Amino acid sequence: MNAYLKLPAGKAVTTEEVKQLLERYRTALGKTGEQLGWAYEQAAFPYTVHEHDSVLYLQGDNRLYKGMAISVRTDGEETFIDVALPPGATHGDKGKANEFSKWIAKTLGGELHLFSGRTMTFDGA
Repeated sequence: MNAYLKLPAGKAVTTEEVKQLLERYRTALGKTGEQLGWAYEQAAFPYTVHEHDSVLYLQGDNRLYKGMAISVRTDGEETFIDVALPPGATHGDKGKANEFSKWIAKTLGGELHLFSGRTMTFDGA
């Protein structure tokens, strides 16, 4: 089960840049938690990030979340950010993957192809 973001023409990112975007996302969630007065970041992003062979593996921290993998690929002039769920992924993983995919699409722009097969288009920030 996969979702992917096709970046706008001429725009490219690296795995390291996606890792930095993940950290920015986590920081934003932490600030929301501060405003709410509870550990919102832990509930909103229940993963630890590991990198291996240019793939970011997000490992879930409890039984509700198993994980996902995020990678960057190019096809000619086009760049894609792929989000893959493993066979044991939960509904929670799918929801978190959709949330992050939409956030990164809003940030970078492009054409987001969701797990459901639907497509969303974003202009970017």
